[in-house]
Amino acid sequence: MRVVCAQFGVAALVAAGFLIAGTRSGLAALCGGGLVAVATGVLALRMFAAGVAPAGAVLARLIAGNLLKWGIIAIGLYLIMVKAALPGLPVICGVVAATLIAPFVAAIDDEKVKT
Repeated sequence: MRVVCAQFGVAALVAAGFLIAGTRSGLAALCGGGLVAVATGVLALRMFAAGVAPAGAVLARLIAGNLLKWGIIAIGLYLIMVKAALPGLPVICGVVAATLIAPFVAAIDDEKVKT
């Protein structure tokens, strides 16, 4: 949940930065980052909703969840950039920023668990 919230937060920050270039650029960055956050939420639901399971089942959930996540991102990028005709650079910046924040948030969570 923290990763998804952090991704939405980073998407909002990138969108605020792109608002300087215009409303459509800000919306594009927000859509790109929000898309990644929604896809990560779907991955988390896929992995953790069923509860505790053997290692093989968890690995299968991880693989299926990641395929689903990146499929959602691919379809979402098509819809955002082609169908909605939003500018590509802000969309990609939102996607990259939201994707890159996830390992940092996960590392912070690991440090809290260790102490």
